Amino acid sequence: MKNILIRYLFLLIIVVLIRPATAQTADKLPQLLIRLDDIGMNHSVNMAAEKMAKTGLPFSVSLQFACPWYQEAVEILKRYPNVSVGVHLTLTSEWKNYRWGPVTGRTAVPSLVDEVGYFPHSTSSFAKSGYKMDEVETELSAQIERALASGLKITYIDPHMGIALSTPELRALTEKLAHKYKLAISTLSSVTYFGETYMEMWGEPIATKKKVFLNYVSTKLNPDKPNLVVIHTATPSPEMDALVDMNSSMMNAKDGKPLTSLHRQTELNMLLSPEFRAMEGKKFKMINYAQLLAGKDISVLKAVDNK
Repeated sequence: MKNILIRYLFLLIIVVLIRPATAQTADKLPQLLIRLDDIGMNHSVNMAAEKMAKTGLPFSVSLQFACPWYQEAVEILKRYPNVSVGVHLTLTSEWKNYRWGPVTGRTAVPSLVDEVGYFPHSTSSFAKSGYKMDEVETELSAQIERALASGLKITYIDPHMGIALSTPELRALTEKLAHKYKLAISTLSSVTYFGETYMEMWGEPIATKKKVFLNYVSTKLNPDKPNLVVIHTATPSPEMDALVDMNSSMMNAKDGKPLTSLHRQTELNMLLSPEFRAMEGKKFKMINYAQLLAGKDISVLKAVDNK
């Protein structure tokens, strides 16, 4: 009995000594923020978000409340508390033959739509459209209010295709809306509000996406800052295979065949890969925006150039 007690005490001492060191090591791991963009765009994108949500890992999604499939996305996301939700402020509609327009309707914001009532197809066409700032405010407010009325906990806003932060006037408006609705702003490549570094996989060729991503999250994360990686995912489907991006030549083959589906499937597969899952807790600690912002005062937003 005495020997058993001594062994127990010995083991207890070892556990006490080891646990703080382990916890300290975990605390020193770089923080990785994964943000899935364009949720609500279509069914395939929503299904990809659910596959990621089922892993139980904390991550964030930016949801396009102006898109036709946002209601399905809302139903899905209500089931996964590990997912933090933001509003992907949308002022463009970039797919050939698959378009969307303003939440407020074309007559309420005529300077934001083309001749058939859809948002412009590119950042340049938006910039040249003669948009009126009061109509931009009306539309973006409506998108945020639709999000808040959905029943989801909304944590932040961010700009689809960068537009809502693309000029000093639009940035000031986005910051005004963040203050008004008590939301944070997720970082963009050019500007950060909470010190995040920025990386996105969208422009990486299909053949090298996974390798570049795994190398980045395993060796290049900043240990002193949250590290945001923006991902675009989708599951294979006929609807994804037919989507032609009207802005980017790299999203279409030389013969015109769309490549968006392959890009997004590849990005989903790398997130679900055993290699990536094995790194969590060893190379980095995954967090979402709700966790990042816990305890922070988001009423004072200060933009910093993201260099």
